[in-house]
Amino acid sequence: MAEEAKKRKDRGLWFREMKSELKKVVWPNRQTVIKNTGTVLLCSLVIGACIWIFDFVAVSAVDLILSVFSA
Repeated sequence: MAEEAKKRKDRGLWFREMKSELKKVVWPNRQTVIKNTGTVLLCSLVIGACIWIFDFVAVSAVDLILSVFSA
């Protein structure tokens, strides 16, 4: 029984500490969220375009090699 009481006490301590830490969080304002979202979208588009270009070049190179060596 003493072990169960200790677990309950530890759980309560954990929740109190979590609540205390969440009070320290500085949440971003709307403008910051919009700016960061735009940055993520732009980076995603740029990386996607790079992958698309690399894929196009790789497929073209493979097609060229296969056409050269095919009978």
